[in-house]
Amino acid sequence: MSTLSSGLRPPPVRPAAAADAPEPRAARFRLSPADRDVLWLYLLTRISLWITAHFARWLFSAQSGVRETAPVLAPFQHWDANHYLHIARDGYFPAGAGPWTSGWDNREAFFPGYPFLLRAVHTVVPDWTAAGLLISLVAGAVAVLALARIARAYLPEEGAGHRTVVLFLLSPCAVFLAAGYTEALFLAFALPAWLAAMKHRWALAAVLTTLGTAVRVSGLFLAAAIGLLFLLSVRAGGGSRTWRSAGWTLLPALPPAAYSWYLHAHTGDWMAWKHAQERGWYRTFHPPWEAWANTWTGAFGGTQSTGYAFMFQAELAAMLVGLALVALLVRRRRWPEAVYVALSLWALGTSYWYTSVPRATLLWWPLWIGLAALSLRRPWFRTVYLCVAAPVTTLVALTFLTGRWAG
Repeated sequence: MSTLSSGLRPPPVRPAAAADAPEPRAARFRLSPADRDVLWLYLLTRISLWITAHFARWLFSAQSGVRETAPVLAPFQHWDANHYLHIARDGYFPAGAGPWTSGWDNREAFFPGYPFLLRAVHTVVPDWTAAGLLISLVAGAVAVLALARIARAYLPEEGAGHRTVVLFLLSPCAVFLAAGYTEALFLAFALPAWLAAMKHRWALAAVLTTLGTAVRVSGLFLAAAIGLLFLLSVRAGGGSRTWRSAGWTLLPALPPAAYSWYLHAHTGDWMAWKHAQERGWYRTFHPPWEAWANTWTGAFGGTQSTGYAFMFQAELAAMLVGLALVALLVRRRRWPEAVYVALSLWALGTSYWYTSVPRATLLWWPLWIGLAALSLRRPWFRTVYLCVAAPVTTLVALTFLTGRWAG
């Protein structure tokens, strides 16, 4: 634990007046050899995943005895990807349908940032699924570049960025970075936002975080963390110049507020997105201990089929990882990162039972940086991690690509 803790120590919070002079704009976008290595790694893992998807549709068909394979992109046409497609194609309330309609799919639970971009990309990429995969491909590349740069800022060891990206791209739920889901797009905004905040570029950090809040409610957790980082920089001696940037910290609230206004105009409910989550995904509020107990029953109580029980077991494991991460961040006085992860855990851990906690680990960048620090200082850990992660990651990818993810 001490090794991991020391690896999680960030650069000290500096006052804005003491911050380095802004680097030239061209330098911000110039790719270093380390950046290019990260992109090659990212591309190779995408190819590996596409190969897995190709063979999955041949070997694991939905019905036995079929003589024709599913379409090439069929492995990626599952669950949330279809919700986003329907929103982008038909809007939130097509033909007057809505929560008052029998069989409603509760699509207003999903924030509009990704569907809006999907509709825009569809104007040049005719296939909806291909358009979504293209968004995730490009966004994922931006995300891993930013993650590597953050890791290099936090860790002194050579190869820290590359190692962090390796562990991240081989994480159990990495398949969702390639699918038509919001994780890659959110990280493409969130990680550069954090990088900008570390350099006291508060306006840029606020704009990127605002884009993140249009994609996921998790953007509000990021906004809280960056707001705390801003206050810590002021406390460190930023002075009046830093306080002039305070207004930027409020900008990320605009997309959720605008979306709530839009939903109220159509449904009369300011929190329609939250109520849709409650109806469709059992996200009604329950105390954390009740949520844990209900998830434990689903995992080990014999009340669910083996597929669903396995998913609940994964939810419990991810929650324990998150709680350990928060405890470690608090111990190291990494308050902004602790706030970000803790808010995520609170949102996910106060439903009837846990849902999507394993996917949320993709958004916890301190986790991957901390694991990279441990693997750099304890080489045996990388071997253990890869031996465990490789089969689990492959299994999760296959369950998603073959339509078996939710049990």
